[in-house]
Amino acid sequence: MQITRQADYALRAMVFLARQDPNQRASTKQIAETQKIPPSFLAKIVSQLSIAGLIHTSRGARGGVILSKPAEKISLLDVVEAIDGPIALNDCTVTPGSCDNYTDCPLHDIWVETQRILVDKLRNTTFDKYVR
Repeated sequence: MQITRQADYALRAMVFLARQDPNQRASTKQIAETQKIPPSFLAKIVSQLSIAGLIHTSRGARGGVILSKPAEKISLLDVVEAIDGPIALNDCTVTPGSCDNYTDCPLHDIWVETQRILVDKLRNTTFDKYVR
């Protein structure tokens, strides 16, 4: 499993925003330049994060992007799932009957446990941990 480039960029953008003063808006140009994210790609990411309720955006002279809630209330899982959807290491971890070998598979339990550990770690890691 590899996190998508889009989710990686989204996580980097959110770390950048978490490091801003709570009421300070950042321009997408500033985020793109400092985080080395292609501006057109960032526009799509910002839209998805906004739809997910993780950031607020506004246009105009005083516009920009800001976290929608405190950094300690936004998890890495929130961002990854807003961009990529639910984490699934294998089809059988989401839909157990999807595999013909489900009842006899020696690997099923390890996939389920590994996914649970990963999801729990991402859920319990919030962006306040990355504020300097």
